Amino acid sequence: MGEATVIIVGAGVAGLATSVCLKKLNISNIVLEREDCYAAFCKKNSHDGLKLHLAKEYCKLPYKPFPQDTPRFVSKEGFIKYLDNYVSHFEINPKYYRYVVSGYYEEKQEGWRIVAINTALDTHEVYFGKFLVVATGENSEGFIPHIPGLNRFEGELLHSSDSINAKDYKDKNVLVVGCGNSGMEIAYYLSNYGAKTSIVVRSPVHILTKEIVWLSMSLLRLHFPMKTVDKVAVKLGKLAHGDLSKYRIPSPQEGPFYLKAKTGQSTTIDVGCVKKIKKGKIKVFPSIGNIKENKIVEFIDGDIDKFEAIIFATGYRSTVRKWLKDGGGHFGENGMPNKNFPNHWKGESGLYCAGFGRQGLFGISNDARRIAEDIAFALSQNNGSN
Repeated sequence: MGEATVIIVGAGVAGLATSVCLKKLNISNIVLEREDCYAAFCKKNSHDGLKLHLAKEYCKLPYKPFPQDTPRFVSKEGFIKYLDNYVSHFEINPKYYRYVVSGYYEEKQEGWRIVAINTALDTHEVYFGKFLVVATGENSEGFIPHIPGLNRFEGELLHSSDSINAKDYKDKNVLVVGCGNSGMEIAYYLSNYGAKTSIVVRSPVHILTKEIVWLSMSLLRLHFPMKTVDKVAVKLGKLAHGDLSKYRIPSPQEGPFYLKAKTGQSTTIDVGCVKKIKKGKIKVFPSIGNIKENKIVEFIDGDIDKFEAIIFATGYRSTVRKWLKDGGGHFGENGMPNKNFPNHWKGESGLYCAGFGRQGLFGISNDARRIAEDIAFALSQNNGSN
């Protein structure tokens, strides 16, 4: 049995940040990771053209800012290098190949028992901690919506979490489903390498530039009202892109930062895709209605086209409920906390979660600090009563 004060499930960014915050307070912890490396989502499941959507000051992890010469908007390679330095500097040593299959609270022992399969050795291992931090995040598993006829599509089906090499799709008709950050980036990436790219816009979306988002977040930090910041962002977005409804891209009624706070829906940050859409290099379609034989896709407005590949940039879902008994009384059936942001991070009986607030890297850092401080306080209370 492996024992520590805190067991952390997941060695993504949230797990790493939480481990560091605990170490800073001299609280022992064990990090369990199902993959063969930390931050596998960044290292394995993202295309090469990826950049962080927010400026570096909103993406730094606790106790280590980016180097001064880092560009304001960090590339995928730059962020991975930052994570490598982070792990090395704070000497974080996750246990890899640990696929957690169950977790539950033991009343008599007053702690959490975690059972994991060591997939490298094909053995079961048991870990015990007074506290449990779920750091598997919102993006544990790619989600593909139900679409009539999808099972008979004869082309290639992928999710945005899969490894995608745009060069493989040159001169091929490719449909990207979803116009969030991943969908727009992938569509742009494919088009740059000669794919005949189309994108499905399923619902209204705000599309801004990274500079507009940076300015807007700076205004929020200066305590301007969110309503005012939303108006500024929307006006600047229209100045930058014009009326996108002419290109089948409707805008929501609510402002971008209000939507983020209320629903967790992120603004799409344009990387050049809008310009290609306006020039007709990337086609826009509404939702898919049906998939027919011979790779024919029919859309809800009656349009039809033929595609050799469909890439779903349709989001992710949490897998916590697959292993955490009864969701620990904290996670709902959808694998997300029953409590909304900003109270999402703390459950009962020493259960916490990091990276489930839909607030990006900035939110993850805040979660990690709160969790570590709360555990330290709980430990001090227990020591004081003994």
